[in-house]
Amino acid sequence: MPKLAAACLAFLFPAFGQWLHYPTPGIPRTADGKPDLRAAAPKTTDGKFDISGLWKAPNGKYLFNLAADLTPDEAPFQPWAAALYKARQDNLAKDRPSSHCLPHGVPDQMAVAGYPFKIIQTPGLILILYEEMSHYRQIFTDGRPLPQDPNPALVGYSVGRWEKDELVVETTGFSETSWLDDPGHPHTDALRVTERFRRPDFGRLEARITIDDPKTYTRPWTVTENFDFVPDTDIIEHVCENEKDAAHLVGK
Repeated sequence: MPKLAAACLAFLFPAFGQWLHYPTPGIPRTADGKPDLRAAAPKTTDGKFDISGLWKAPNGKYLFNLAADLTPDEAPFQPWAAALYKARQDNLAKDRPSSHCLPHGVPDQMAVAGYPFKIIQTPGLILILYEEMSHYRQIFTDGRPLPQDPNPALVGYSVGRWEKDELVVETTGFSETSWLDDPGHPHTDALRVTERFRRPDFGRLEARITIDDPKTYTRPWTVTENFDFVPDTDIIEHVCENEKDAAHLVGK
């Protein structure tokens, strides 16, 4: 695990629990009325898997280290990127963007364990609403191509397509402001993220995420993250109003 210990980041994650409690309409339930998370995944009227719903990361594993499942648990850095990552580690990742009220980007926004995210799937467009910092992302599934020479954005620009039971999302056009995780895996404007989403059953969402940035890494690398359906509640507003914590992050 990176030098930035989980304890140093614990203050970022409130205990998960929403004040709003309302039964999620239309979901499968067991005989005693509890959500049946092992039921079959729903499908849309045109036969595609429906990934709509409220989801959360089960823990902060991939926010603490996106490369945690690699062997060894280190990304295939280009030399300059390895030096930058080490410098960020040595400084306890003091300058990570979220310390300065900037939202997480792609893919780390979904990995923030303390806050859920809501997927809304419609014909031609999928929306992801992130509770943390009340941020959002659009994935266009209407056949349009990725934009050429776009204005850099924290979440980039995303287009998606269906391949059998998988939603394949390609994202480019990233701002170099974002980090890939809290310890500071870097990227450049050459970053291309490919996500393959599957819903094995009602209660689980799987995302196979490939990082491809030849300026930063010697080869593409992939991690698989899993998310849990969150029933009978909803997202609430979360706004980063100040940087009071930043003054206490002294770094090295």
